[in-house]
Amino acid sequence: MMNHAYAFADWLGAPRGDNLLLRLLGRFLIPSLGFVRARIDEINDARISVRIPLRRRTKNHLGSMYFAVLAAGADTAAGFLALHHIRKVDPEVVLIFKDFKAEFLRRVDGDALFICEAGEAIAAAVAEAADSGERVNVKAPLVCLIRGQESRGPAAVFEFTVSLKKKRS
Repeated sequence: MMNHAYAFADWLGAPRGDNLLLRLLGRFLIPSLGFVRARIDEINDARISVRIPLRRRTKNHLGSMYFAVLAAGADTAAGFLALHHIRKVDPEVVLIFKDFKAEFLRRVDGDALFICEAGEAIAAAVAEAADSGERVNVKAPLVCLIRGQESRGPAAVFEFTVSLKKKRS
């Protein structure tokens, strides 16, 4: 099923096709993504920008974004950038997150933008994992900005270790 979804997403182009894939993942494989309604604003080989709107589903009792929603947005940005490269190089490569670090600097009281610019490092790791068949780890730093308040700097800073390995036949 995913190979057909990848082909259709490629035909639609970025970010429209990528948002279709994200909706499919949220509907069938990762329901929490569907619940928070993450959207890809921009994606290319070097970077990704994912937006999660602040609304009733994503707001805590203080009117800011839930911690878990911020973690889901960061996970989506790093994971989908890796998936972008996996689709290009070898769909048999799978990813998991080895670790996760977060530093919350201020409340997110608007739509959250998650920006990851680790595309080149992730692409190299995907290629290495596809060629060697061994597990490859790569750090993926990203930031969370508040839409409309980008000049105030990041509201949170995250770092994931993306672990990639080719499936055994």
